This record gives sequence, C-alpha cells and structure tokens, in this order.
Amino acid sequence: MESGNVVEFIESQKITCAVILEVKKLRLRLLTETNREVKMLASRLSHKCDSLLDLSMSREKLVASLKTIARRRTALISSIDVKELWEVLNTEQEWIDLPTMTRFCFSGEPTQDHESAVVRAFFNDRLYFKFKGDQFFPLTVEQVIEIENRKKKDEERARFINICSQWLKDLVAQESYPAVSGLEGDQARCLDILKSAFLFEKESDYHQIAKQIRKDAGLEKQDRLFNLLVKLGVWGRDVNLDLLRSSVEVEFPESVKDYAEKLVKEAFYSTPKPSNGHQRQDLTDIPLITIDGQATLDFDDALSLEMIDGYYRLGIHISDVAHFIKKDDPIDREASVRGSSIYTPDQKIPMLPPSMAEGLCSLRADELRPAISTLVKLTPSAEIMDYEVVASWIKVKRQLTYYDVNMVAEEDKEIQALGNIARKFRQRRLSQGALQITLPEINIWINNDGEPVVNRINRESPARMLVAELMIMANWLMAGFLAKHRQPAIFRSQPPPRDRLYRNNEGSLFQNWMQRKLLSRFALGSEPRHHSGLGLDAYVTATSPIRKYFDLATQRQIRAVLGFDEPYAHADVLKIINAVEQPMSTVSRIQYTRNRYWLLKNLEQRAGEKTEAVVLSKLRNSYLTLLKEYMLECRLPMSQGIELKPQDLVQVTLQHASARNDMLSVYIG
Repeated sequence: MESGNVVEFIESQKITCAVILEVKKLRLRLLTETNREVKMLASRLSHKCDSLLDLSMSREKLVASLKTIARRRTALISSIDVKELWEVLNTEQEWIDLPTMTRFCFSGEPTQDHESAVVRAFFNDRLYFKFKGDQFFPLTVEQVIEIENRKKKDEERARFINICSQWLKDLVAQESYPAVSGLEGDQARCLDILKSAFLFEKESDYHQIAKQIRKDAGLEKQDRLFNLLVKLGVWGRDVNLDLLRSSVEVEFPESVKDYAEKLVKEAFYSTPKPSNGHQRQDLTDIPLITIDGQATLDFDDALSLEMIDGYYRLGIHISDVAHFIKKDDPIDREASVRGSSIYTPDQKIPMLPPSMAEGLCSLRADELRPAISTLVKLTPSAEIMDYEVVASWIKVKRQLTYYDVNMVAEEDKEIQALGNIARKFRQRRLSQGALQITLPEINIWINNDGEPVVNRINRESPARMLVAELMIMANWLMAGFLAKHRQPAIFRSQPPPRDRLYRNNEGSLFQNWMQRKLLSRFALGSEPRHHSGLGLDAYVTATSPIRKYFDLATQRQIRAVLGFDEPYAHADVLKIINAVEQPMSTVSRIQYTRNRYWLLKNLEQRAGEKTEAVVLSKLRNSYLTLLKEYMLECRLPMSQGIELKPQDLVQVTLQHASARNDMLSVYIG
C-alpha cells in the first residue's frame, strides 16, 4: 500500500472512494471523492486496489478522477443479482473470497472495478450474505427470513414514528386537540405509547420508540408532553400519576361487585337475631358510640362504657368483617391484592366494595351487626384488672365526630371517663418505655371549586387521643389473647430507636420531628415480640378490618380461637405478610405523594407569603428546615452573614411551589 493507491471505506452507511495522500506506519491520510481530507487506520478500508493516481495532479483533478471511478463502479452494480447468487450458494455454507465471488458475478477477467462493485452490491443488500473484509458467507434460509421480518418491522416502526411525530407537530402548531374517544389506529396507539413511556420512563417497553417520537415532534421536555396530554383529554391537570403507575384498580371487577351484592341480599334476609345464640353474646342493649371523621362512612370500631358492681367495663367493638367475607372468596382475593383502602384529599379507593365497606360491614347507627368485642374490666381509677374477647351482636346508638366529642369533652361524663382511661393507659405505656411522638397532622381537602384547603389537626385533642389510645389498648389485648392461645397472627414489633431525644411526651416540635427519623423499622412476624415504640410486650392490628387486610386476617385468627373459623397456620400467616407488604408499601407511597401534591398545589398560590420554619440541620450550601404551618421539609439557601443552627426559628418567604414538579423554594426574609 502506497501513496496514490485508490481505496474505499465505509462512512455513514455509505462506501466512499478515496486516494492515499500519505502513509505513516498503519495510519493513512486520504483525499475523498467529496474533497475532504481524513485520517484513519488501514484496517478500516473496505477495499483497496493497486491502481495509482498521479498525486502531482491538482486537487480538483484528483477529486474528479475519484468521482469518475466511483460512478463507474456504481454502474457495475446493476449487473449483480445478490439474491440469485444466494439461491445458488446458500447450501454450501462456506466462506467465499472476493476474487471468487467476483468471478461468479462477471464473465471474463474481472478488474478491481468489478471487485469494488461486488463489495458495493453486497454492502447495499445485506439480506443474503454476511461479509468480513474480503470474504462472504451465505446466510441460511431461516436467517434470511428473520432478517426480512426484522426489516419489515424496522420499516413499519419508521413509518409509525414519522406519522406520529408529524401528527403531534400539527396538533401543537394548529392548537387543535381532538377528543381522545374519537381517535383510533395509529393515533390511538401513539397516545398509549406516550402515556406508558411518560409514566414508567426507561422501564416502559415503549421507552425507545416514544423517545424518538417525542424528539421528532419537539416534545422532549416532560412538561410539554404532559400539557399536550392534558389538552387532548388523556389526563386531567391534577391526575394522580402515582396511582396510574401502580397496579391499584380504582373500580372493582364486576364479578366482585356482583358477589358483594349477593352477600348483602343474603345477609339482609338471613341475619340471625341475638336470641338465636350462635355463640355470640347479645350486647345490643349496651349504648355504643362511634367516633370518626366528619366524612367517614365505613365505621369499623365502636366504644362502650358501663359501671358494673363498682367497676368499669370498657367495650371496644370491632365489626366482624370475617363473618361475611370468607377466606379466598372473590372479595377476599381482591382485598388481599389491594392490601388497604387508600385515602387521598381528592379520592377514596376502598379495600372492600362500597356495599360492604359502607353498608353491610359498617357499624351504622341502630343497625344490628356482628362484632368482635374486647371487654375490659377496670377499677374506678382506670387500672386494668381483666379482659375477655368475645363474638357479639351489637347496635350503635350514637355516631359522633371528633368535633362532637371535643365540644362535650368537659361535660359528658362518659366521654370524660373514656378520656381518663385513655390517659391512664398512655401513662402506663410511657412508664414501660413507649416513645410518644406528638406532631400536628396536616389535613387537606378539596372544596367545591376543586381547590385544596389546608388545616392543622391537633392529634392530641381529647377525641383523637381517646380513640387512638383505646384502639392501641384493644390491639394489645387481642395480641395477648392470641399469644395466650398460641395462635399465630400478624404480630408487629419494633426494636428500640437509635437514640432517644426526650422522655415521656415532653419533646419540642424539633425533637419530635427528629425523633421520628431515629425510629427503627417495625417488623411483622407470626409470633409476638416486644414493640418498643408502643411500650408493649405484644401487638397486632385488628381494629380496622374494613380498611386493612392485615387486620382482617388477624381477625380471622381471633375468630378461630372463638370457634368460628379454621385458623391460618404459621406458614399461611407468613405467606399473607409476604403477599400484602408490597401493596401496603404502594398504598403508603400513593397517600404520601398525593398529600404532598395537594399541599404544594395550595402553596402555588402563596408566593410571597411569610411563614415560620425551624432549622433541622445544616447541609453543604443550605439548611434543611421544617415549615411549621405546613409540616413540610424544605431547603433554605444559606444567606450571607446569617449563621443558623438546629432548632433555630427563622422567618422565611415562600418563593415558588410546583406540585407537578414536586418543587418548593423559600428564602430568608
């Protein structure tokens, strides 16, 4: 190989003709037919010949000569039928060198132009042969069919991308947005692909094709694509994207709804009266109350308090959901997949069909219901003496809201007594090492105009403290009941925190917030273990069987002890834990992100407002703070001349909030 040799190389899926200007070891400097100088390794050449061009010619004449050679070689391609050659040669399955292949293609003595034409022809049509250097290997029939199919798919893909991107560009340019319901064919498929890729990004099967469509349509930015999908009516402006990403179904399958309706009808006509026995105690004469939020429709717990022979008898009554929903029936299977009801400011997705959750299983006033009742005997000073867990028939007399109870907390003797029992029980837990974290709760609801309204709830109000402590007591006693009868269940435990920042419930807002970060993760198992956070030796959750599958499963174990059900074995309990933990994690994530979304949505309208923040920690270029009014963490940029430390209070100004982009910025002032 020397200067003046005519060579060829592949560049941008095209064979280019060139002449060697200079050879330095294995590196070449070339002049191409397009009048460019390039440098490359000799190994990159696709073809070389012995013919020489006179390098003393002008650059223009050299380029003209290269173009003439290239045209001559390209013209020879029409004499080569690659498919016909393959049909003759594919049964041999052997490598064929360039001179031999050239003789197959041309009669007489082949020239280097003929050899170049062969390389060019086989490069242009790579369906039938693979080639390496100056050798060719015929593909099998199966390989050819596979390549043909792949080529058709690639062509269809390119066609589809072109149609979709042009359609989207036209929509944006013309600001014309047809109804999604009227779309079909390529356009409907295009939207499905874009939705999937938007939601799941690289995990979507359509990530690559969607990426190309968006690039060609000028919709690479997420905001632009989201706005287009909103204008097309694919999603609403405030669509819950996390819910769409999850496997949670909002609506129940028709088969589940039909089965629920069947249960409701059968129960309406065949519910036994209390006098019939059925191993249930008749507690219908006890005046039960429910205490819940104002919008609650699914009442699964009720309370009662009696004075008997100088002692209190506290009743914590839980709807016996398992009386109606049997293991592995259609509703049970659906509930285990859902794991829990989902409550967000703009939506409620129940674990059970509404006809069950808000009807048959709900402890509605003056309606007979089966229940699991924990009856606790207490001294007049509210010390626990004994308890029993029984199956019962009950009727709720009063349905109160938290607000109702707070209004009469200092006047109603029953509420006062219940509050005293709750306080005594909390003090007992604290003395046993419980860690009480007391933080305000931010309640968000959507008004009639679709706008988020935010208010703080005092979780230590008389009503909420009363209900929280008595439900903890019931769960603890039911855990003890199950442990006493050696019944496996979904027990909750928790190791001690990594550190304790305060004792009893005397911590500041800063200490409570930071203490929560120091808690150890709770664990689930089939046997009782100590729960450090609650200060209790054993714990289950069985007070919300309408809303949580773990509670329903645990309730079945209690029913088994009472003779109503066949118990789950240890292996069954562990299987339930493993199956339901993932749905529960999904529920927690959806509720957290959706509450945060609407809170940020509320803050979008509050730019310029001032609010108080407590400094949590110092970061590299900012401080991590807690906006007290909204119980929301936010980074605060460092301000020159101002040095802050944890627990400092500082006034900040809301600068910018974006719910869709999950952004919040503030500054000192």
